Amino acid sequence: MTRTVAELELPDLTGRRALVTGASDGIGLRIATRLARAGAEVVLPVRNRAKGDAAADRIRAAAPHAGVILHDMDLASLGSVAALGERLRTEGMPLHLLINNAGLMSPPSRQLTADGFESQWGTNHLGHVALMSALLPLLREGRARVVSQISVAAARGRIRWDDLNAERTYDAMASYRQSKIALGLFARELQRQSVAHGWGVVSVLSHPGVAPTSLLAARPELKRPADTREVRLIRWMSARGLFVGTPDSAALPALLAATSAGAVGGHLYGPSGLGRVGGAPAEQRLYPPLRDDEAARRVWVVSQKLTGTRFPTD
Repeated sequence: MTRTVAELELPDLTGRRALVTGASDGIGLRIATRLARAGAEVVLPVRNRAKGDAAADRIRAAAPHAGVILHDMDLASLGSVAALGERLRTEGMPLHLLINNAGLMSPPSRQLTADGFESQWGTNHLGHVALMSALLPLLREGRARVVSQISVAAARGRIRWDDLNAERTYDAMASYRQSKIALGLFARELQRQSVAHGWGVVSVLSHPGVAPTSLLAARPELKRPADTREVRLIRWMSARGLFVGTPDSAALPALLAATSAGAVGGHLYGPSGLGRVGGAPAEQRLYPPLRDDEAARRVWVVSQKLTGTRFPTD
């Protein structure tokens, strides 16, 4: 079956600086490449320097005149995130785009970050909270657009307030949903706080739909020795143009949220096809778990407490 890939024309981003997490492969690499082709200087914080170098080479091949900067960072370590924040603040260059894209999904057994958090909660959500806090002065200076990449999994599920760290019961998918719901709620509250305190930052949500990436592929370091049945099915469907997207099409909602003049703070953007798992990017109604304003305020407070960070109100 011939697939017609949805396309998105990006504005000229010359002179803009963008930081994309999880850009060493998959959707994040596509996002960073498109931003670079549009003229942005892209900053790639990477956990694996060899993968980062390979990703930078691919971006430069697609955008020969692009500025591509690698920095070491592990979202699963608050110390590593803080070190990157300090390094970038010392450089003093404003950030105009931040794409919170990195994540991990459904380790078969409960694993911990360097700081003792359940790995999905600590990486997908708390690591990005710490990064946003560390970069806030640069984001404010650049009057930045911040895009937080959630998931179709956030359409249902809940925050387990009495067991945030999955210490009583570990359910891989429930923990993944919680991490993405929390990130989405935090993004909504970031928008509210920015408006209230005049930060000039616009916080938007996106989701990529469903596409073949490394999220459910073999990850020995996560104790997943082989590809899951789910990712094999997704690859099969994607190759035949059936319902789901591709890594290229899955990058488009975040790019729309990041660059469109019409993107609205606190709103959600994702694929518009059947089931919202593939197709052209468009604005979508917030998932039910993301509509709770009180939960958003609660996530805002508890996330800063757990990460030891602070978003100033002056």
